[in-house]
Amino acid sequence: MFLLQRHRSVALVMATGAVAFGGLITAASATAAGRQAIPGTHPAWAIGAHRSAAAAGSGAVNVRVYLAGQNPAGLESYATAVSDPSNGAYGAYLTPAQVQSRFGASSAQVAAVKSWLTGAGFTIGNVTDGIGAYVAASGTVAQASQAFGVSFADYVDTAGQTVRAPEAAATVPSSVASTVLAVSGLDTATHEMKPGATTELPPPGPNYWVAPPTSSYYGQIVANNEPTAGGQHWPWTVSGYTPQQIRGAYNVGQSGMTGRGQTVAVVDAYASPTMLGDANKFSRITENAAFRPGQYNQYLPKSYYDAGADECDAPGWYGEETLDVESVHDMAPDADVNFVGAKSCNDVDLADADAKIVNKGLANIVTDSFGEPYDDATIQNVWDQIFQAGAAEGIGFLFSSGDSGYEDPAVEDPYSDQLQVDYPTSSPWVTSVGGTSVAIGRANNWEWELPWGTLIDPLAADGTSWTYTPPPAYNADTYDGSSGGGVSTAYPQPWYQRGVVPNSLATDVPEGSTTTPMRVVPDVSALADPSTGMLVGETTLQPDGTTYAFALSRIGGTSVASPTFAGILADAEQAAGHDLGFVNPVLYRKAGSSAFHDITESPSGQYEIRNNYTDEDTATGPLLTYLRAMGIDGQDVSGDNAALPATPGYDDSTGLGSPNRFIQSFFGR
Repeated sequence: MFLLQRHRSVALVMATGAVAFGGLITAASATAAGRQAIPGTHPAWAIGAHRSAAAAGSGAVNVRVYLAGQNPAGLESYATAVSDPSNGAYGAYLTPAQVQSRFGASSAQVAAVKSWLTGAGFTIGNVTDGIGAYVAASGTVAQASQAFGVSFADYVDTAGQTVRAPEAAATVPSSVASTVLAVSGLDTATHEMKPGATTELPPPGPNYWVAPPTSSYYGQIVANNEPTAGGQHWPWTVSGYTPQQIRGAYNVGQSGMTGRGQTVAVVDAYASPTMLGDANKFSRITENAAFRPGQYNQYLPKSYYDAGADECDAPGWYGEETLDVESVHDMAPDADVNFVGAKSCNDVDLADADAKIVNKGLANIVTDSFGEPYDDATIQNVWDQIFQAGAAEGIGFLFSSGDSGYEDPAVEDPYSDQLQVDYPTSSPWVTSVGGTSVAIGRANNWEWELPWGTLIDPLAADGTSWTYTPPPAYNADTYDGSSGGGVSTAYPQPWYQRGVVPNSLATDVPEGSTTTPMRVVPDVSALADPSTGMLVGETTLQPDGTTYAFALSRIGGTSVASPTFAGILADAEQAAGHDLGFVNPVLYRKAGSSAFHDITESPSGQYEIRNNYTDEDTATGPLLTYLRAMGIDGQDVSGDNAALPATPGYDDSTGLGSPNRFIQSFFGR
């Protein structure tokens, strides 16, 4: 089971007739002896340096063989055509039944895969249909070696655990190669499904208590008794922006739109047992409208698994999904919200949740606040199939861009072979939403916005200076999070980025360069810095360690940015009077317009002062005071070339920018 990371910090037919993305939707790549290799089946970390044994010849293997469907190329072409405003087919969306009939797996394909697996000795389990369809099967290592034409070995993973993995890419017979899209479960690393389930979810975890003093709006209270930086005193951090402040800063309230007639789906693992009640209580406290009866719905599995703290940590997801639901409702108070929960944080389970939306037509906008380094993914083809089917139906998928610039193999992902962007946010079929630090003034007005990237500088022991000379040098002790972004090493540049993303940037892949322009993320941005974050309300474990009660906190991360933009997009679709579907081609046509704040690193040299409790779960201990240097995004501790500067125009820190007169740009369009 792959433990997809939550992106949150406390405090996803061409007009020219060309191939759209040089896509991953190819069932298998050619190899020798009448067999074809399956992409994603040989983990990047399964190399000799991590090998612990010569072979692994015993044990159980539980796989999902995902089906490519009847016409993968046709699905990609159709999804491109209906998403491109310059194409005559723009907006000619299909129903879920039409997508499944034209592009879903056929009964003959299912029968062929089952015959191949049973011929190798596998026992067939669950078989699903629609988009994201798969055949589940179980067998032994010996049977897997026969079926997939590969030997297995034991390796040591990042946690020091011995895991089994194929020694090379698995293969399938040519007779089923065009049918097999991806395979999960061939290795026993943390992305494999584990046996057993639980129908009970654990109670919530503790609150993150915001330490005083704080400002109600940016710059309200200046820390005159704390040391200076850059020759001046700086304001105390905000306590958390309210819905009215965020709507004001991004010109949402001025548009008159409320998301009426739109449906936004929120996808996360598990489901907070108090989510609806918390959202309604938060709305009442912040003087906003609560959900009307029937406006909020949940689509949940019958059971969950891997919910423990040492597994997926279900309570850790409660705050994520609560902020997602509240963020969408804050920006689009009349939009319907459908929460779709996954059985676990396993990537196959979260993919199942997104596939459910496509197969049942549960929304026209979807926000997802999770991801993984691209090299750790195994079912990219499945995700892209889901996103393309969504585009064909007029459903747009948004993903948070991540909270750490590039994923750094020296710091976060030691088995990665390169600095890399996150996935699924780097899929060319989703809208990647990056993060910013935003100053909102007394009148709910936008004052300035910087790329989110923070370095912290503790108050010195004598209380009269900062530990380092501001701004502090970038290292593991001073780095406190930043927006994800960068250049993909897997996906060629999509057509909608041509002419907008500078070629010099699109060819500047991490740790090198290429002559082929590549996909760059993010596409857009919104507030994410925890110190200029949003106010959130959730039922949490109280400081006494025994009782549970509703509490307010401040929260950030690009998992705030994605649902915030999803709500604003719902308002824009109301303004347009029609579904915008996969919206990236439309977004890039608005590059450089008043639809966006063009975010750069100006004003430079911005700081805030922030206090933290020593124990933030119980609001106890001496207060710890920090100077926070803002606007420094994407540098990495290993010192490689991974900085993400925010420049005029498109950049890989903030994309096209944050919403300005974004909703207004869709009136009558």
